[in-house]
Amino acid sequence: MARLIPENTLEQVRAASDIVEIIGGYFPLKRAGGNHVALCPFHKEKSPSFNVNPQRQIYHCFGCHAGGDVFKFIQEYEHVGFLDAVKRLAERAGIPLELEDDPRAGEKRREKDALLKVHEQLAKRWHSVLLNDAAGQPARDYLQARGVSAEAVEAFRLGFAPGDWEDTVNWAKAQQHDPRVMESAGLVASKDDRQYGRFRARLMFPIRDEQSRVIGFSGRVLEADVKGAKYVNSPETPLFHKSKVIYGLDKARRPIIAAESVLICEGQLDTIACHMAGIENVVAPQGTALTADHARVLKRYANEVILCFDSDTAGQAAAVRSLDGLLESELAIRVMTVPAPHDPDSFIREKGADAFRELMEAAPGFFDFFLQHLVTENDTGSDRGRQAVIRAMGEAVRKTHDAVLLDRVVQQTALAVGASAEAVHAEFARLPKERVYRPREDEVSAPVISTEPPSRKEEWLLRLAFHEADGAVYGEWVAAQLNPEWVEHAGVRHILERAPALGMNAGALVPELDEANARLLTGALAADDPIPNPATQLADLVSRLRARHLDRRLAELTRLTAQPNLPEAELLRVLAEQKEIRAQKQEALPPVTG
Repeated sequence: MARLIPENTLEQVRAASDIVEIIGGYFPLKRAGGNHVALCPFHKEKSPSFNVNPQRQIYHCFGCHAGGDVFKFIQEYEHVGFLDAVKRLAERAGIPLELEDDPRAGEKRREKDALLKVHEQLAKRWHSVLLNDAAGQPARDYLQARGVSAEAVEAFRLGFAPGDWEDTVNWAKAQQHDPRVMESAGLVASKDDRQYGRFRARLMFPIRDEQSRVIGFSGRVLEADVKGAKYVNSPETPLFHKSKVIYGLDKARRPIIAAESVLICEGQLDTIACHMAGIENVVAPQGTALTADHARVLKRYANEVILCFDSDTAGQAAAVRSLDGLLESELAIRVMTVPAPHDPDSFIREKGADAFRELMEAAPGFFDFFLQHLVTENDTGSDRGRQAVIRAMGEAVRKTHDAVLLDRVVQQTALAVGASAEAVHAEFARLPKERVYRPREDEVSAPVISTEPPSRKEEWLLRLAFHEADGAVYGEWVAAQLNPEWVEHAGVRHILERAPALGMNAGALVPELDEANARLLTGALAADDPIPNPATQLADLVSRLRARHLDRRLAELTRLTAQPNLPEAELLRVLAEQKEIRAQKQEALPPVTG
């Protein structure tokens, strides 16, 4: 992805994104010497081990060893890819971001900006109508009857779209919005060359992306017996893709990460009720069934999903339809059932948040729920019914690639259909197997990364080699005098091999490294305690590493000379190399000077 962004643009974004300012915008940093420190956001701790180095524009945690530059922080904290991290920082800095391989990038960006602008303005307008206009009184009455507080209305920016067919069209004209933009946004539609508003006489739920930008709407009717759909959503637009958007995720991301679990409700009002009750790791899909795209998004934040759809037939069927996408993302799944006739909203209002939490904690695993669902739907007293249960359970559990779970599901299914575990296991094995791609041996494999820490000497070498942020003196000396072969640790050696091409600049080098080596470098550089006589220490350390390497080579050559029947030509070569190495050991390295 990085190759799609021009290098000069990437550096422009980096230069405009001071790492202390960026990280300090997420949580408070405290100055400590030349660094800034805080409790690490990536693991639980009681004393701060998270360091931000403003000189080198890097961060490192000495507890969990997370580290990197400003782009890496956004990736890790926001759970997004590199390209999205760059986009967010570019938008923050007001830097146009155009991709090298897309000639229409500028046009697409302008279109997106126009759509975001009109969505934001219309959200404000409908919110104002709900709060202040006489037209919004029916919606205010409805929300009061549903127990939705003024705080919730404000937090989720609820609104009301007036019933006049041309209200949104007239508003757009007054705001001088291009009619084509309004149609592209799905906010107006046309019939017989006449435009009209898509959302009319509906309670409006702004749908926001993970950056809290309004990208679409969901409108709910207020009367139960009104003709037409209960909910109307924005159509597919350049901003809004129903299969990928998750309602409430902008507010729920951090609570989901903290809990490592996410509760999926069926609708917006259920989600809002949970949040206002203090249960904040809750979201809702745009529709009843989760897609594989939804699951991939959720996997960035959670390891477990708790489905909380209605207890009626439609709600239970929606839970079953959600299985494939969730299992493909290897998320653990539980299914929570709210006793009829309640939904989460009414249950919380009547029973309270603690009772709802108890239901969450007691929610069974998906396969317990699924087996009960299948037994209810099929006659296990007939061969056909038993086969249907076994086939469905087998196909589902196989997608998890979990042998322990498979064993448990076999036993539970056997009990449910009145068969032996061996017979059910055999039936599972007979099901058609998925085709799995496996690379050929000659295909490129992922590089092996050493997980062993470097020696104290080689870790100290990193600190000294990058003692100056710009690498002007120390870095240039290391690049000229240090042979990477003298370094034992693969990661340290790789860093010192890559560094000269980037001017021995640690800030530029960190984003070019793989994650393990980036952490290795940021860990070595994060400490800001003073180093006495760094130039002398660096020269002495490199001399010792050179001597260690040469001594080992001399030992190898000595063993060669002891071999019987060594050809005379080879013996002469070995003796000449020994002489050369002994001479090298006597040579002093030049001093580290500017």
